[in-house]
Amino acid sequence: MSVFKGLKPEALWQYFEEICRIPRLSGNEGKIRQYLLEFAEHHNLEAKEDHAGNVLITRPSHPDHLNRKIVVLQSHLDMVGEKTAGHPHDWTKDPVIPLSDGEWIRAGGTTLGADDGIGIAAQMAVLTDKTLRAGTIECLFTVDEESGMSGAKELTEDFFRGRILLNLDSEDEGILFIGSAGGMDTVGTMRYTREAVPPGYVGLEISLSGLQGGHSGDEIHKGLGNSVKIMTAILTELDREHGIRLSKFDGGNLRNAIPREAYAVILCRKSGSENIISHLKTIETGLRKKFGDLERNLKLEAAECTMPSHVMDRGSQDGLLRALSCCPHGVIAWSEDMKDLVETSSNLASVKFEPAGFVTIVSSQRSSFEASKAEASAMVEDCLKQAGATVTKSAGYPGWAPDINSEILGITRQAYRRLFGKDPEVKAIHAGLECGLIYEKFRKMDMISFGPTIRGAHTPDEKIEIRTVPMFWNLLMEVINNIPLKSGYSI
Repeated sequence: MSVFKGLKPEALWQYFEEICRIPRLSGNEGKIRQYLLEFAEHHNLEAKEDHAGNVLITRPSHPDHLNRKIVVLQSHLDMVGEKTAGHPHDWTKDPVIPLSDGEWIRAGGTTLGADDGIGIAAQMAVLTDKTLRAGTIECLFTVDEESGMSGAKELTEDFFRGRILLNLDSEDEGILFIGSAGGMDTVGTMRYTREAVPPGYVGLEISLSGLQGGHSGDEIHKGLGNSVKIMTAILTELDREHGIRLSKFDGGNLRNAIPREAYAVILCRKSGSENIISHLKTIETGLRKKFGDLERNLKLEAAECTMPSHVMDRGSQDGLLRALSCCPHGVIAWSEDMKDLVETSSNLASVKFEPAGFVTIVSSQRSSFEASKAEASAMVEDCLKQAGATVTKSAGYPGWAPDINSEILGITRQAYRRLFGKDPEVKAIHAGLECGLIYEKFRKMDMISFGPTIRGAHTPDEKIEIRTVPMFWNLLMEVINNIPLKSGYSI
């Protein structure tokens, strides 16, 4: 029996269940685009696709509401694909399997994709709601939000007509978002020499797992463990105390997720392997004490492994560990204008040893201010260049400046108050939203972002709170029903 049986609104949950069956990682949204185009054709709705793969489906105005302004509902088609270690999920073909405990919907061993599958489902439910009487509604579905926002970057001025936009990609019921941070990536590529394995050494594989990870915008301030930073500290300490040689270091996966796991292959003298394993147990005890309940599932393990074919040259090993130690991770500055808002941060996202004899180090920076974002990137660049790395930077995406006098903010605030008898919070968010890019292209766009409560986005712990989904839906419908008149019209 479906875990969604009996949940309201029925149509929204039904569409979300269908979406969960469709693979849709960033850059591979072909199947979900085809699903939407077939959906539009089935329901006799106008649909089109642009050169980037963005999709627009339009619900025409009800005859009684032709004088209403056009409203755009917007979500992104792609999702982050993370899974627990060893989970046999193929992101190119396997469906996400939703599970329910009665209060939350999550997935078995993978990210759920409620970010932003629930936004897609809400748009589809609006497009097919037979009770709705409203003006023209344009549903915009963008591609590649999670890995670079290229879909939003490629939007053209003539792709849609509306200049009121409701972004359905937020994760806190009861909060209306009117601003977001800009972001960019800073990536280092470091070449090294492969050296022969020294005689009299044995191989050890060290693995760090069980960390929570999390969204590098929404959760960067929580003090969660970063597996790359922790493993770097471990390797540095082991080298100082035991004189190890490094053969491989692999940690993290996604630029916009705090890394949860890392493993390394090291070489040590045969006579010292037991001492290192004992030392690692002491380190694990110290890490558990440091993080407490925040990382209660932290696990540090070590075991002898097959002897690797080579080690990293000593100079590169020292340079790499110094660079990773130097790279900032976490909050760099808090906003002076909005309480509890992170202004600037950096996420040390991943380190990968590549087969061709080089290491790739990926980090991402976010800030409410373009200058501060650039300064955070420069800090990372300095660390990487000290190790001889070649550094590249992405073009990034702009922030979305808050407008407290926004017309759609006033409409949404009043709608929330009518529905729930209390005022919503109004905030900016440290995560990146496509609103910044859309506003940069369409300066007269009036925007707001809201959604149901989602926790653990970008991790296998992602879950959506069931009770908040009908609240999100009711607010969306109330706002749509109160979209203002076009200029020059009166009731």
